[in-house]
Amino acid sequence: MTNNDILRRLRYTFDLKDSYVKEIFAAADHAVNREQIIAWMKKEEEEGYASMVDIEMARFLNGFINVRRGKREGEQPAPEKRLNNNMIFMKLRIALNLKAEEILEIMQLAEFNMSKHELSAFFRKPDNKHYRDCKDQILRNFIMGLQLKFRPRTDV
Repeated sequence: MTNNDILRRLRYTFDLKDSYVKEIFAAADHAVNREQIIAWMKKEEEEGYASMVDIEMARFLNGFINVRRGKREGEQPAPEKRLNNNMIFMKLRIALNLKAEEILEIMQLAEFNMSKHELSAFFRKPDNKHYRDCKDQILRNFIMGLQLKFRPRTDV
């Protein structure tokens, strides 16, 4: 999944307006303008598309954590220059204050079942022998589950 795709899906799931996305970035001490946000929201084949680099996604996720949970005391964490799915998954988990059982329920909403042990492997340090890479399919199903939980379909 691309950073742009993740941002689009989160924006839809939580109904984030451009002004609120700007506030999220501001909460991570970074300013963006509406034109940048619009360019990130476009599909790759559309004119004006801009690829969202990892450090920008890290800033967005750090700001999302600050907005949803409140800023941490002291110095704010520096945005990572390189992100992987495990880091994105972890930041979303922190921002939404989710416990393992809640994440498993969200995954079941997307009809994706996994055990608590499989889930915990994604949140371990990379040098841990039980660490496992989070594949795009798992992150995609988690975000789909979030969408089903936080923005349920009303046409049923």
